[in-house]
Amino acid sequence: MNLVVIGGGVGCARFVMGLREHVRRTGGRDRIDVVVNTADDWWVSGLRIAPDHDSLLYALAGVNDLTRGWGRADESERVSGELAAWGTAPAWFTLGDLDLGTHIARTAWLREGLSVSEVYRRLGARWDLGVTLHPATDAEVDTHVLLGDREPIHFQEWWVRHRAQLPATGFTQQGIEQATPSPGALDVIAAADVILVAPSNPVVSVGPVLAVPGMRQALAAASAPVVGVSGIISGSVVRGMADACLAAIGVDTSAEAVARHYGARVAGGLLDGWLVDESDAAAAAPLNAAGISTRAVPLWMRDAGTSARLAADALELADTLA
Repeated sequence: MNLVVIGGGVGCARFVMGLREHVRRTGGRDRIDVVVNTADDWWVSGLRIAPDHDSLLYALAGVNDLTRGWGRADESERVSGELAAWGTAPAWFTLGDLDLGTHIARTAWLREGLSVSEVYRRLGARWDLGVTLHPATDAEVDTHVLLGDREPIHFQEWWVRHRAQLPATGFTQQGIEQATPSPGALDVIAAADVILVAPSNPVVSVGPVLAVPGMRQALAAASAPVVGVSGIISGSVVRGMADACLAAIGVDTSAEAVARHYGARVAGGLLDGWLVDESDAAAAAPLNAAGISTRAVPLWMRDAGTSARLAADALELADTLA
């Protein structure tokens, strides 16, 4: 089967690792492609930084920092300190030296004229990932946060420096109106047997992918069932500050509210199916009535086994919808 995942960041990485483990345990014949959010990318010290992509790359390669949850393992930060001392990088955005090697390579290739898709291929070729990563778009569509009467700021400043504590009134992706889905993203969506929406931040990781002009149309036209996995359990985010993002766009922090935010595909939305945690089983009946086939299963991805089980549950739901 051709399995396609949409998302970005740590939650997506854990889910994709579980999907890869499930595929390995069941014979290893399925292909996995991930359409990755690019809208939290930005420029620092003349380097193009891509946090959602790199979280996936490092985790799938087995070189990620499991303690911090981001960046490379066994890091040093001497160069980042020098950049801050020279005033070319903010002191609140720390990059490890190994991580900077990735950003330097990425930027060098971009300045040579390679597309973001081509850069993804070169970065992914270093390790045996068992997964192919595709940018949602090759265009730059950085997310900025709207702050009412204040000037908008880049998402990374709001997220990392201010820890999402500044009251936001919305999010915008600069230049997204002129963007198009990357050719690789369109190809794998069209060929997919199952499309899975990862338990990523619905607003700033999944939302920008869906906002690329042509992406929703491609998903609507896909013959594959679309099954999403909630990143909200018992009214709380599993990781990060997605609750602040949801509040900014007027969506409650609940598995049911996020599913309704995505919408049922039969009604012009995204989802055919939705997995919620067993603690949120009460959401199944109203969501089923709204046209989103919903099952309650264990969602906590504590290790390879529980992550693989969650992936299997998603595929089993997709199978009933095919």
